Amino acid sequence: MVKLGTESAVNGKIRCDACPVMCYIADGKSGACDRYANMGGDLIRVDPLTIIEATISEGGKVVPFLPATDSDEWDGDLVQAKRSFVTAVGAGTTYPDYKPAPFIVSQKERGVDMVTVVTEGIFSYCGAKVKIDTDRFLGPESSPVRVDGEQIGHVTTGEYGSQMLSLGGVHHLTGGSKKEGRVTCDALMRLCNGEAVEMVIDGGAQLTVKAGAAPVINGVEEKRMRVGCGSATIGMFAKQWAPFLDEVVVVDDHITGVLSEHQAGKLLDVKPTGIKIKGRRSTPGRYFQVAEPGTGWGGTNITDPLDIIGDFDPKVAYPGLRMLMVSTTGEQSGYYVLDETLRPVLQTDLPAAVRETVELVEDNCEPAVATVLFMGGAGGSLRAGVTRNPVQLTRSVKDAITYVSCGGAPAYVWPGGGITVMADVTQMPANSFGYVPTPALVAPIEFTMRLDDYRALGGHMEAVVPIEDALKVAERKVDPREHAPWPTEKQNFKWRA
Repeated sequence: MVKLGTESAVNGKIRCDACPVMCYIADGKSGACDRYANMGGDLIRVDPLTIIEATISEGGKVVPFLPATDSDEWDGDLVQAKRSFVTAVGAGTTYPDYKPAPFIVSQKERGVDMVTVVTEGIFSYCGAKVKIDTDRFLGPESSPVRVDGEQIGHVTTGEYGSQMLSLGGVHHLTGGSKKEGRVTCDALMRLCNGEAVEMVIDGGAQLTVKAGAAPVINGVEEKRMRVGCGSATIGMFAKQWAPFLDEVVVVDDHITGVLSEHQAGKLLDVKPTGIKIKGRRSTPGRYFQVAEPGTGWGGTNITDPLDIIGDFDPKVAYPGLRMLMVSTTGEQSGYYVLDETLRPVLQTDLPAAVRETVELVEDNCEPAVATVLFMGGAGGSLRAGVTRNPVQLTRSVKDAITYVSCGGAPAYVWPGGGITVMADVTQMPANSFGYVPTPALVAPIEFTMRLDDYRALGGHMEAVVPIEDALKVAERKVDPREHAPWPTEKQNFKWRA
């Protein structure tokens, strides 16, 4: 617990000013957000301040010896003194804006005086971008995404091998009904804290989404992300198919590929087969709109792949022609041979060599994962808590003088005005997110820079404390996430030693 000070009491209750709700909290009780409580007249932060602590083994890998002192020379410490980074998780919030951030911590990094400003920001302007690895149709673009009947976001433009959702945002948090705001805030918090959230898309699918886990679509857990579109799949595996097959059709909602017409097939001397594909021909061997989007073969609505094939040209096709139809993940496949009337007849068993090519497609597909990216705009409370001149902080971030992280995880800062950040929630400590009932999401954010740069941008120098003081109140220590850069490394920002 972090003690935030003794507050004046009114009828035995103290008033919390950590957010605009301004709760009156009785002794032994917590506020509406369950983050702050009254303990004997002291306002305390209930959740523990979290420190990221690294020793000689970072992310399971042995790291080179680093100086454990301010000197550049190794001091002989075989285990290396622990490197600590104070995150904003559990740090508390500043409100109103004129207060310095809860923790402004100084420490030396390779002989350079550094400072990290940490605060749990109240993000009314925030949301989550959710990437769902699947070809399956989730719903029409711009369709509402609902939780408990309330719209919390919408389907946005798809990406290669993935469907995308845009959730949250100020209009759903505060622009609709009270219930819509509460449901949106709760869904965002659970998603960002790594919990599973069930949602429904208008005119589309039912989803269960959990960061870092396979998505569940209409009750079925996704296994694979496609290796590529139908055309790309032809290009990748044409060499494996050409010796054993006369024709291959890779069924895909976006671009269906046909081996005999594709440039890869031409270069491998695959002969024309007289095949006719229903759809809009793009370039040779590539077809758009062969079927409607759906949850069937290759993200289409078909369950029988022959539905996308017309009659073979009798001037070119011949009995005995061997054809493989396969989806972009290899999960669906069928081996056909043309009969005397040039009709494709499904064969019960795939020849061993053909089966191996289908397995090769499957093996080259990555596991399907749902990715949740927290996205928020750092407003006045955040920036004023760092410096008396907030625009200076914005400029220093854009000039890479100040490094921004969220719970120690690297944050992508969007170009343009303001400080709009995006971070992978799986790189952050567990339970990094909270809420206030305005409603708004509470998320950790840290600003790290050289101490001289902090002084130059008008920082709250009177509030700077050595890291040792912060470590005394830290109640939770976590290891750095594997592959996540250490927040004070030189490559993160302009290092001027």
